[in-house]
Amino acid sequence: MASPKSSILLPVLLLSFWLLAFGGIARAEDAVCYAASGHFHGLCFSSSNCANVCQGEGFPGGDCHLLACRCSRPCPTKN
Repeated sequence: MASPKSSILLPVLLLSFWLLAFGGIARAEDAVCYAASGHFHGLCFSSSNCANVCQGEGFPGGDCHLLACRCSRPCPTKN
């Protein structure tokens, strides 16, 4: 039977990996918000192509992340 510590360790590690992989944790100086491209179709292999599509959608940039095109822009600042 698994100990309580080992049964909690795996979900915590998986959640940590997921947050890091999908940008759930960001430093204040890296305040970049991401959104999936609405016009890019297929697997993303070229970040420059993705960025061009995102710029056509009104974003300042974009890149390939996990084979998907994600558009980026500065996050709104909190006043």
